Amino acid sequence: MPIVDVQIVVPENAPDRRGLAQELADALGNCLDAAPGRAWIRLHWLPSSRYAENGVALSAAELPVFVHVLHARLPDGEALTAQAHRIAQAVAIVIGRPAERVHIEFAPAGAGRIAFGGELTE
Repeated sequence: MPIVDVQIVVPENAPDRRGLAQELADALGNCLDAAPGRAWIRLHWLPSSRYAENGVALSAAELPVFVHVLHARLPDGEALTAQAHRIAQAVAIVIGRPAERVHIEFAPAGAGRIAFGGELTE
């Protein structure tokens, strides 16, 4: 059930890349060991004019990617660390940015607080 939001900081007037959402869904589904149709990816663009880091000016190659992952149940310890590494590598390859610029946030477990079609996930 992972729901993944990928927010890419892009240069002004960056062209839309057709098929990118599907590429990310396939790569992240693999990283998350999700069966087909079970990893849901939402892709968002953030123009670079709406992003800044204090005290530095970033080149296009340095712009970050933010990944927010919601699992029904979070993996534990080393499994979560390994998953973070796999996600960073996969997103970096698909997007074409360094893995060091892929920042991942894991949400609290969704079981008991997320409903699909009105049915609460347990």
